[in-house]
Amino acid sequence: MSGTRKTALITGAGRNIGRAVALGLAQDGFDVVINGSRDRAACEAVAEEARAHGVRAEVVMGDVGSAPECARIAAEAMVLSGGVDVLVNNAALRPAKPFLEMSEEEWRRVIAVDMDAAVWLSRACLPGMLERGWGRIVNFAGMNAIHGYAGRAPVSVAKHGVWGLTKALAKEFGPHGVTVNAISPGPIAADDPASGEGAAYRAAAVAKVPVGREGTPAEVAAVLRLLVAPGGAYVNGQMLQVNGGAQT
Repeated sequence: MSGTRKTALITGAGRNIGRAVALGLAQDGFDVVINGSRDRAACEAVAEEARAHGVRAEVVMGDVGSAPECARIAAEAMVLSGGVDVLVNNAALRPAKPFLEMSEEEWRRVIAVDMDAAVWLSRACLPGMLERGWGRIVNFAGMNAIHGYAGRAPVSVAKHGVWGLTKALAKEFGPHGVTVNAISPGPIAADDPASGEGAAYRAAAVAKVPVGREGTPAEVAAVLRLLVAPGGAYVNGQMLQVNGGAQT
């Protein structure tokens, strides 16, 4: 990278895809701000790994499911780093529950974390990007943004919303040097398999993947690294599917 080193804020960065993104961007020379909601030790461990690449790495804990918290997280990130040039909206909830059994609170919580957080964090970070004439926002949509899944209605609604937000912001802010894209991962191996989906669910998902395996967090991060690199500057308003060819 040329000129002043840029800073990326990554939500949900304590493990899995968020962790891989933070470490990949650190390897590419970005300073990184690591966000998580509960496990500060995991976030601090990621920050320590990132610093091994010679960059600054800070931790800002907070719940992105709250609009005031999103504002605070972004503000603290800017104070620590001097500005946020790359925003990665990765944090998400993926609960499985029958539609008719879901409470209003459960519904709103998923929408808040999976969709609204991208709205409020983008609103907080965009003014600085516009002032500098350069910015990158990458939202995580997932296959829920393409297909509806039984038992995951709020996730599907939220991720469709994220895809709509991505396209709208890409058109509004592309003329000002800010690109906005989405990544849709397929079945991705977790750092700790026990913490993710059950074995039966993962096996059924992999059975639909033509390449015959789960992807890795690093493979997803590699696509994001392209989007924020100079070579990705002409990619805007797109959803890149990283799913081994899965269609359903």
